[in-house]
Amino acid sequence: MNTMLASDLPLPRIGRGKVRDIYAVGEDRVLLLTTDRISAFDVVMAETIPMKGAVLTQISAWWFKRLESVVPHHMISADADAIIEEVPDLKNHRADIVGRAMLCKRTTVFPVECVIRGYISGSAWKEYAAQGTLAGERLPDGLTESARLEPAIFSPATKAETGHDENITVSRMREIVGEEVAHKLEQMARTVYTLGEKIARDHGIIIADTKFEFGRDKDERVILIDEVMTPDSSRFWATDAYKPGQPQPSFDKQPLRDYLDAERKAGRWNGDAPAPKLPGSVVDATSKRYLEAYRRVTGQELKI
Repeated sequence: MNTMLASDLPLPRIGRGKVRDIYAVGEDRVLLLTTDRISAFDVVMAETIPMKGAVLTQISAWWFKRLESVVPHHMISADADAIIEEVPDLKNHRADIVGRAMLCKRTTVFPVECVIRGYISGSAWKEYAAQGTLAGERLPDGLTESARLEPAIFSPATKAETGHDENITVSRMREIVGEEVAHKLEQMARTVYTLGEKIARDHGIIIADTKFEFGRDKDERVILIDEVMTPDSSRFWATDAYKPGQPQPSFDKQPLRDYLDAERKAGRWNGDAPAPKLPGSVVDATSKRYLEAYRRVTGQELKI
């Protein structure tokens, strides 16, 4: 499978994120094409990570199938041949879409990220350690880094096209989307996380935190969209290595972050684009980490 930095399909492209290219398929469907681009510290790398796009797409597809009983979602198909049958214009582009494309229902996207934190880590830990709060709201005293939060905390954020999403309070979320929608999104996010966290734990993975996106489809239903419980949208830890009170190794881009951190500390990179060239060893280690996340979550090797 070839790596992909950017896509060029014979469809109207209506969006490009750090990782995904979005194409319109008629009026009520979209094609999400997940490239092998990777970013860290808000900078997109020049190099690609082999199989990363396929991992993100196929983990999401795996989750969507298992979540159908508890929440409606936007996926129509993540199978290249089924997609081509629905979108014949892609017949000569099978190699570009295989494994990494998902045909989806088009929605009006709610402008908030629905974050569920089952453990306190990352930006949430940094704020808590400094102020005892999360998004300005006080949390219980005495928490340690990576401690389990019971119950899990619903911690919405604003969506950012570039840079970091910003944590906001639930009351601020209500102001943005309305009280009724805010309540529904929180309940749906909690339902998905509760089921997903249990399934992942049975497979040896802790989903420490994750973010969901929702949209409203043409029938006015609120449905789960985008990616679901992937290494990019979630913090995955191994259950057999979990030790509260300290940072945890994660199944994502940690080898990349570690390399860039070392470059900054050595004064060879100031943190701005362009990023330093990535050694092949870092690219390979990061690719293996994503593939291992897929294997751990699904119990299968990724075969495209």
